[in-house]
Amino acid sequence: MNILLLEPYYTGSHKTWADGLKKHSSDTIKILSMPGAFWKWRMHGGAITLAEKFNKLNFNPDLILATDMLNLNSFLSLTRKKTANTPTAIYFHENQLTYPWSPIDRDIKNRRDHHYSFINYISAYAADKVFFNSAYHKDIFLKELKRFLKMFPDNRHLKTVDTIKTKSEVLHLGVDLTKLSLHKPKPVKNKKPLVLWNHRWEHDKNPEDFVNTLIRLKNKNIDFSVAFLGECFNKVPEIFLKAKTHLKENIAHFGYVENEIEYIEWLWRADIIPVTSHHDFFGVSIVQAIHSGCIPLLPKRLSYPELVSPQEYPDNYYTTPEEFTKKLEEMLLNSKNYLSPKKSVKKFNWPTMISEYNKKLAI
Repeated sequence: MNILLLEPYYTGSHKTWADGLKKHSSDTIKILSMPGAFWKWRMHGGAITLAEKFNKLNFNPDLILATDMLNLNSFLSLTRKKTANTPTAIYFHENQLTYPWSPIDRDIKNRRDHHYSFINYISAYAADKVFFNSAYHKDIFLKELKRFLKMFPDNRHLKTVDTIKTKSEVLHLGVDLTKLSLHKPKPVKNKKPLVLWNHRWEHDKNPEDFVNTLIRLKNKNIDFSVAFLGECFNKVPEIFLKAKTHLKENIAHFGYVENEIEYIEWLWRADIIPVTSHHDFFGVSIVQAIHSGCIPLLPKRLSYPELVSPQEYPDNYYTTPEEFTKKLEEMLLNSKNYLSPKKSVKKFNWPTMISEYNKKLAI
């Protein structure tokens, strides 16, 4: 089968997913992409650029697979001579209905933020199949979509939510866990527990609770070190500057690790990954860390129960800030008593996940 994969935001987890699918699939996958920048403009204009590229190609797809950053309807209208009878699917890495926008975004202030949600909605409605990277993501999108449509003055088309629901499925991300194992370094015994932050340096990952909790534990003379990895796209948030000051003696690393092998080495070296995120549709960085032997401390919400079973691993979950602090202190003091639930995340390894993709993409 020939698959045309459309990715207007070809960077980070979007790029890794597209490349992983192409590498492991038995189908022929042609990726048409654009650099991962100016996400709002990609959602508006990316369809035009990719349509122009596709119309020049001598490639006849059996399936068009787009991601949520594309206005699928615009692409199809501009390529209708070639794609009128081609099945389509859309893969939601995230969505603009429930993604927690930055409070300083000008579109929030000027109430111009709804158009991107509408692009997600109408693309899902037009597609033949709709895939979400977690059950949590699927459920919250469909729930919020009905509320979103009720905002409009008339002809709200609420029944379209049920139409989208009937063609929606969960298709978890594939993650290259094999590469992490191949580049496993020689074991290094840490003198004190190494805490890991390997998420984006942005507000939705809630670094405030992470940093402030570590500062409180330091003030209680709890010994640990911390590695701040992850990417910062704009100005460094104040909370990380606070961490650099108040946790100066504890910081083992501070800043984005561009070299992939070096990043993998930090994953294997770390002991504990406490997660404080307000938002996560899947959690690639957490899956990577768990596979590499990190002990997770997860909030009992979002997509995390799909990664690690709360019933099987209750000690790795918390429900309140107080419980988070208490459990993290216990982990830091007795990290040798905890094991990483590595077996829980093996199912996301690409060689395992690809059979699910092959089955569900056979539209």
